[in-house]
Amino acid sequence: MAPPTNADLNAKREQQYISITPERKYYRCGNTWMKRSLRPIEWQQHDGYIHVPMLNTQRVLNEGACLKYLAERSNIPLPKLYACFEDDGAACLVTEYVEGVGMNELNKEQQQLVTKELKKYLATLKTLRSDLWGGPDASVLPPYRVMRRSNGRVWRMRPRKEYSLVFCHNDLSANNYGGFFPPEFERKFYTRPGPSIALAGEVDDVDMLVTMIEQERL
Repeated sequence: MAPPTNADLNAKREQQYISITPERKYYRCGNTWMKRSLRPIEWQQHDGYIHVPMLNTQRVLNEGACLKYLAERSNIPLPKLYACFEDDGAACLVTEYVEGVGMNELNKEQQQLVTKELKKYLATLKTLRSDLWGGPDASVLPPYRVMRRSNGRVWRMRPRKEYSLVFCHNDLSANNYGGFFPPEFERKFYTRPGPSIALAGEVDDVDMLVTMIEQERL
């Protein structure tokens, strides 16, 4: 039996279902928002190949752990975390739903105000330090540009002798790779359109970051 396509899964939508991607399902009920990772039976076929989401369950659980940690230790405005759990091969995150607009919907002056506010919150994150790599739940999930080099193995890192790792968002997008990493892992990709990777003419730091990881990997 062929794996389901995106169209197949959209035809079997649950109540309050909003959308599906090759990695997630999203739901909204009033002021409550839920996302969950796809179960293996829901993995989709694209161009003749099955898309296997990388560390999909861990990334959702890491997002919940980061929300809880930051709500307890910072004044950064965050959606309320209602629940985060794993069930039958899928990770579920339930939070408050917060209305918003995309940066592309703002004029230049408004974008500058948002950027200024983001810089303030990123500075707050850098005040949070640890000697342990990764998120509060101990998941080591490097940013997307590094994750693309992964062979699918979970990263296991040696603790540092000093608290020199800072809390990095790593990717101001829906990918959610937050946790404690060297400051170099944070890049301001949010200041321009496009993916969270180096584009033509930009410095590509992936080799340097991979080398940093390999030097301290177990």
